[in-house]
Amino acid sequence: MIRIENLTKTYHPLTVVKNVNFTVETGQIAALVGTSGSGKTTLLRMINRLVEPTSGKIWIGDTDVTSLEPHLLRRRIGYAIQGHGLFPHRSVGHNIATVPRLLGWNETDISKRVDELLDLFQLAPDQFRDRMPHELSGGQQQRVGVARALAAKPEVLLMDEPFGALDPVIRAKAQADLRDIQRQLGTTLVIVTHDMEEAVTLGDRIAVMDKGNLLQYGPPAEILKKPATDFVKALIGKGERPFHLLSLTRVADIAEAGSCEGAQVSPDTSLRDALAQCLWHGSEQLSVEGGGVVTLNALREHAQGATT
Repeated sequence: MIRIENLTKTYHPLTVVKNVNFTVETGQIAALVGTSGSGKTTLLRMINRLVEPTSGKIWIGDTDVTSLEPHLLRRRIGYAIQGHGLFPHRSVGHNIATVPRLLGWNETDISKRVDELLDLFQLAPDQFRDRMPHELSGGQQQRVGVARALAAKPEVLLMDEPFGALDPVIRAKAQADLRDIQRQLGTTLVIVTHDMEEAVTLGDRIAVMDKGNLLQYGPPAEILKKPATDFVKALIGKGERPFHLLSLTRVADIAEAGSCEGAQVSPDTSLRDALAQCLWHGSEQLSVEGGGVVTLNALREHAQGATT
């Protein structure tokens, strides 16, 4: 669990984070979203003390982060940034092993952990362990960056615009992979993004920030259905709101009995993605893996319901 209490950061005369309070429960993903200069990255960097607060408290579990030396704290918290930040002169395996080595793990445990994470991120250890970062695609580099952040089994993972440099197709896959892996590991995650769609896709909770202020904090559905301010409403976008809401419901929730030929979707596919597939293929219904169908009419009804 992460608890933020009355957190403030001032660079005189400007206060960039203003008396912020929220809690991220254990195993949740909190997405910090806002425009450039809203204070979200500064807030994130205060959690691992890359930036020192002017006032306020940050707790990880029962530990006040100021009670630990900053370098020791950072070894307990995974941190992944846009552009991955890999050491270019170190192999993939050595990059992932960075923090475990600093913590004094033995080489057998390090090797086991490296291979475990490569498998988890669908990068075959025999093929990728000894490659250099420049030999990887952008999406592969980003996966290795996240694997490195998770290497020492941190209870908290911080991510600052980690997928911003990826193209849309790779980005969507990276988001889905991150969500799956986070659920498997139970890691508490805070991610900074400027993209409301990414916040809705990943977040169990969304924190909307503007000019250093926390305007609203809550589940995605609450943010979308009951925006607290005009700024939050504008950030969501009137035209995008129904599509964001469709992202929160899975095909399994509206699947009907039946079968059909052609395109097939996973039960975990969002209604937004299922609607896109129907329109792309010109299909009236899609087959659902494991049985059943989802119809275009049902998808349209949910889309219309989301606008009310």
